[in-house]
Amino acid sequence: MNKHIFTDRIIQLLASLFIGKNRFFANSIESPAIKDILNRVKLEKTPIEAGRHEVQASTPQGFIDPAYYVFQMKGKNFPTIIYHHGNNERPFDFGKFSKNSFKDIFYKKAKELNANIIIVRAPFHNSTLKEYQAKISRMANFTAMLSTSVVLIESLIHQLETDGFSEPVAVSGISLGGWATNLHRAYYNTAGIYIPMLAGAALGDLFLTSTYRKMAAKITHENPSKIRSILNFEDDFDKAKGKNVFPLLGKYDQYIQYDVQKGCYGNSNRINVLERGHVTSLTDSSKLLEHILNTMNLSQNNYEF
Repeated sequence: MNKHIFTDRIIQLLASLFIGKNRFFANSIESPAIKDILNRVKLEKTPIEAGRHEVQASTPQGFIDPAYYVFQMKGKNFPTIIYHHGNNERPFDFGKFSKNSFKDIFYKKAKELNANIIIVRAPFHNSTLKEYQAKISRMANFTAMLSTSVVLIESLIHQLETDGFSEPVAVSGISLGGWATNLHRAYYNTAGIYIPMLAGAALGDLFLTSTYRKMAAKITHENPSKIRSILNFEDDFDKAKGKNVFPLLGKYDQYIQYDVQKGCYGNSNRINVLERGHVTSLTDSSKLLEHILNTMNLSQNNYEF
């Protein structure tokens, strides 16, 4: 067992002991499939204006609280990166001791990039850990959360187009954000390029076959067909047109299993494979930024897709 596998497994063991009774879907596994929720999510307008924007979203689970942050605005003739954070992050917290993937990847480098940058915050990620865990103990909240992020991404892309932003949009995210990226591509496919990191399209398998299954309740493992029917979207992802996906996966990832998730990308030679696990990939922010910038061919002096 190498250090990358060991790190994933020990972190997950500790997390599963800590989470206690509020495991994923402990209180209910009932929910429509994600694709059936998307057209039931309604958002307020999403203006492309600098700063943070709290959004009220109407969903089958009632009103919930996504948000977005227009972090950097270079202008309408520059490409735009829409970035979605990972699970249980606080993506707008840039304090000295804060820990979130946007801060690690982009925060110190943003001004050097010739791109507009927008951060999407998933619902329930402006609360305490205890409150968040209580929410994700119900499948319907989890699917509403992901669906709302996807609809918010689509709303932002539509608003960019309406406002006359002429360059392509790249949607990217890591882990939870990678799933949102791929879901958007499967059901909207309106961005110019998709850069999912540490994610695939067999979302249900995360909770069924990977080490991360320890975070899900027993009822999840007892109903694999139902969990896959709600969360997996490989067929719809495969049907989406265009060679516009540039994924990054970890060879030794014990959560987003390489051998399971790589299949959704077909025979693509565009998969960037890090010789790392999930946790150790997350900590290699320079490689993650490099993947995004190489995909977009972004530098201080030029940009193109």
